[in-house]
Amino acid sequence: MALKGKRFLIAKPGLDGHDVGAKIIALALRDAGADVIYTGLRKSPDYISRIAVQEDVSAVGLSILSGSHKELLAETLTSLRDHDGGDIKVFVGGTIPAEDRPLLLANGACGVFTAEMTIADVLAALDEALA
Repeated sequence: MALKGKRFLIAKPGLDGHDVGAKIIALALRDAGADVIYTGLRKSPDYISRIAVQEDVSAVGLSILSGSHKELLAETLTSLRDHDGGDIKVFVGGTIPAEDRPLLLANGACGVFTAEMTIADVLAALDEALA
């Protein structure tokens, strides 16, 4: 797996205060050899983007359980472009209805992950997205 040596920023945008899933993904990425930065709870898309650019990450993972995944993805991608980080990949995880997943991918997410997926499948998909 080519995740070794990659840098990830795992972030919790918006007002949602549940971060177990984000921490599970952060630990799985770390165990796969990646460097992982976790922003903590309730960070703005602008904050997430600034940290992603400063830390020169390969990808940003947004963990969203609040239902605002479409808006938060769009705001984060716009902010990344504004901070010269438009080449940074963004993936989304959390409570995301099946009907929203194709839209998130079409709007720029490199992956959409939910609790129904195995950790191995998530890591394989990220490996492929960053290849």
